[in-house]
Amino acid sequence: MLITGVRTFLVNARPDDDRSWVNWLFVRIDTDAGIPGYGECWGWPRVTQTAIADLQPLLLGQDPRQVARVWQKLYSAIVSHGHTGVVGAGALTGIEMALWDISGKALGVPVCALLGGKVRDRVRVYGHAFDDERARYLVENGFTAMKVFCTRDCVSRIAALRSDYGHEIDLVVDVGGPPWQTPADAIALGRRLEPHRLLFYEDAVDSTSLDPLRKVAAAIDVPLAIGEKHAFVHSLLPFVEEGLVDVVQPDNGRFGGLLQMQRLAVLADEHGVLMAPHQGSLGPLAEAAAVQLLATVPNFLIHEHLVDHSPFRRDLLRGAPELVDGCLVVPERPGLGVELNEDLLEKHPGSSGMFPSAPDDEEGYQYHAARRRRADWLAG
Repeated sequence: MLITGVRTFLVNARPDDDRSWVNWLFVRIDTDAGIPGYGECWGWPRVTQTAIADLQPLLLGQDPRQVARVWQKLYSAIVSHGHTGVVGAGALTGIEMALWDISGKALGVPVCALLGGKVRDRVRVYGHAFDDERARYLVENGFTAMKVFCTRDCVSRIAALRSDYGHEIDLVVDVGGPPWQTPADAIALGRRLEPHRLLFYEDAVDSTSLDPLRKVAAAIDVPLAIGEKHAFVHSLLPFVEEGLVDVVQPDNGRFGGLLQMQRLAVLADEHGVLMAPHQGSLGPLAEAAAVQLLATVPNFLIHEHLVDHSPFRRDLLRGAPELVDGCLVVPERPGLGVELNEDLLEKHPGSSGMFPSAPDDEEGYQYHAARRRRADWLAG
C-alpha cells in the first residue's frame, strides 16, 4: 500500500460570532488501496497548512503503515526550520494521525489496539464552567469535573462551586500562564485555592522557562499542570524530570503525534506524573484520536471536552465517541473509528485565524492586564 495523495481542509469553526478567528485544519491522506486516513492539526492552522503542502512530496509513494518511519523522515526534513515549533509539530501531528487511521482500517482494528491495547473502555472528561448555568448543565449531564478559566474572582468562583456541588465534583483552575503573572502572584492565588482541593492548577505561570515554575512548585500545595504551549517530548521532559509538575497536558493537535504523546506518558509515569491532554480550540477529530490513545495510557487522569464549541461540531464526524456519564466511550471500529463529513467542511472555509491583539476593553483582557489591578484580582 502506497500514499497517492494528500489534501487539507481549513475550516472556520465559528463563522458567525466573535470567535470567528478559530480555524480547524484537517488532512486526508489517500492510498492506492482506496483506504483514506484523516488527521487534525493545530499550531497556527493556516501556516500549518502550508507546512503540510511542503511536506507532501515526501509523503507520496510511502507506505502509510510504516508510521514511525514516515514520521522520522518528515521530522528530519524540517530540521532546517527548527525542531521546537508548534507549526512543524502540528503538521506532523495531523499527518501521523491520518497514518494511524489508515493502518487501523487496513488491519480492521481500532488504533488503540496498535498502540498496545486498552487499559480502559471509557475516557473521563471535564467541561468548562463558564458561568453558574453552564456548571449546572455539566452536573445534570453527568460530568464529574469542570474547569474554571479566570484571571479575576478565581477564589470566589471556586468556593461557590465547591459549596454548590461538594467534593463529588473535581475542579480545575486555569489562569492561562499570562506573561504578566509573576511567580509571587501565582503563589498568592495558589495558596488561597489550597483549601478547595483542586484536581490541578493549570498554567499558573508562563511555562516557557523552568525557574518561575520552580518557585511556584516549592511554595504551594496544589497539583500543577502545564503543556499546551509545548511541542515534542523534549520540550516538556525537563519539567517532568525535575518534579515541577504533577500533570502534563500535551495538545492533541500540535504536540507531534500520538507516538510522541505516548512516549511522554511513559516518561511521566516513571516520575509519578499524570496526563490530561489539552483539547482547547481543536475540532472533534483530534479528540477522537486522543480517546484512542488515552485508552492505552495507565497514568491518564482526565481529558478536556468542549460541549458546544462550534455550531456544527456534532455533525462533522460520523461515529464520534459517545458521551456517557462524563466519559467518552472508546469506539471499537477500525482506525480512529470515525469519518469526516467532507461536504460540511467545504461549507465553512477558513478565516484569517488570528486572535484579536487587543479588544476595546484592554483593562479586562488577560494579556494586557495592568499591574495596578493586582490587588483587585487577587482579592476575589
